[in-house]
Amino acid sequence: MRVFGSVVLVAGTLLLAGCDVSGGSVGQEEKVNMQEAAVRADEILDGTFAAIKPPVHWTHGQSTEGGCDVQRRRAVMTVISKERRGSFLGVIERYWESRDYKQLSVNSSDIPAMYYRTPDGFNVRVLVGSNGQAFFEVATPCVDPSEVFPPKAETVGPNYAGKKIPFPDVRSDFWSATSSPSSRT
Repeated sequence: MRVFGSVVLVAGTLLLAGCDVSGGSVGQEEKVNMQEAAVRADEILDGTFAAIKPPVHWTHGQSTEGGCDVQRRRAVMTVISKERRGSFLGVIERYWESRDYKQLSVNSSDIPAMYYRTPDGFNVRVLVGSNGQAFFEVATPCVDPSEVFPPKAETVGPNYAGKKIPFPDVRSDFWSATSSPSSRT
């Protein structure tokens, strides 16, 4: 009984210390600061927008910093019609799932939304408002505090960063169409 108790005590100590039995590290990943996490959030958004075909116009939303986390946001300035919202969300869903993002929740109301988590712990969200404007947000996990700089990506269309974002005003032959999409989307 003493040997079993000692083994449990040693195994518990190794888990608390972040080491596995083979001597490797568990959860002891390279330290990341808020700026590096913000850059990763921007990469997630860049990849997502690159997957949207045909491309949409977008602008930066407000970037916010907490004590140890960052949120990056983008708003789509292309009108996404009610008839095309399912296709739009489907493109994003397929892209995120191809990157092994885990689905956390889906809202299929009049304001549809999808919530996912990346393998490296970033939460991503897309929401399509009733006026056809899609909003994206990436929230980083808690990381080491640091200064955070604005995103570097160039917007497609006017940049409303730091200003009130207007309703979408760009029409797309595809995304703004009021007919159902063909089966090739």
